[in-house]
Amino acid sequence: MSTLDETMVGTARDSETPVLELDDIGKSYGNVHALRGVNITVRQGEVTCVLGDNGAGKSTLIKIVAGLHDYTEGTMKVNGETRRFASPRAAQSIGIATVYQDLALAPLMSVWRNFFLANEIRKGPFLDIPTMKRVCGEELTKMGIVIPDLDRPVGGLSGGQRQCVAIARAIYFGARVVILDEPTAALGVKQSGVVLKYIVKARDAGLGVIFITHNPHHAYLVGNHFVILKLGRVVLDAHRDELTLEQLTAEMAGGQELAELSHELRAVDPGKVVTPHAVQHGGVDAPDINTGEIRAIEEI
Repeated sequence: MSTLDETMVGTARDSETPVLELDDIGKSYGNVHALRGVNITVRQGEVTCVLGDNGAGKSTLIKIVAGLHDYTEGTMKVNGETRRFASPRAAQSIGIATVYQDLALAPLMSVWRNFFLANEIRKGPFLDIPTMKRVCGEELTKMGIVIPDLDRPVGGLSGGQRQCVAIARAIYFGARVVILDEPTAALGVKQSGVVLKYIVKARDAGLGVIFITHNPHHAYLVGNHFVILKLGRVVLDAHRDELTLEQLTAEMAGGQELAELSHELRAVDPGKVVTPHAVQHGGVDAPDINTGEIRAIEEI
């Protein structure tokens, strides 16, 4: 992963009107507040990394931006206009695409069929297969991936290649904002590197990329802007030139809580070893009982 050239990470802080703005966004499910006062700004040509542990509110945030759920507080603006999405189709229609962890791909269908799934090109009543194959190949090549046989099932591709198909599809169908939900979570080091390069390519194509992850190392390799969520609130909001990887990692790991835990455990001797003969059934030390007593305990 460290082989990825960090000079590829640009700065897009001077972009014009943000393509997506979340202003004090909140989401409640009855008495449960999943999000509170979340502020995030996404600009085209910029990778905004949203980090957080399990239960931080990342999934709820994705669902709001993708049109699955409506927010209960605050304002969401797309290209400067206040928006509420009735469905994912409504979000897609104005250029917001979401690539979920499961990628929404049909494993047994060919690469080109997956690329045009639900958006097929037709010539009269029939599918225009030659055109779809040509376009699919061209768009994948733009992302830096060449798949010689576009008729092969997409399930036969590597994890990084499947991510590329999903990202290229989103770009081709007019996405201006691409939300990537933990794209490297189930991948090894090499495949994660492939996906990170595709994220940079999407950014360089002029998209606003929201990179959802729990891995600060992956985020710092490609990110321009970093937001950390904790229990539904923003605890860090900074640009790349305002923090180091060590600071990002420390905040992600818990920051103050980690320091307090370190203080509590300072008296613990990490070199201490409990010898096996000092432990017996039920935690009774061997020197205090004889063999007959041990049998009696075991029979109880």
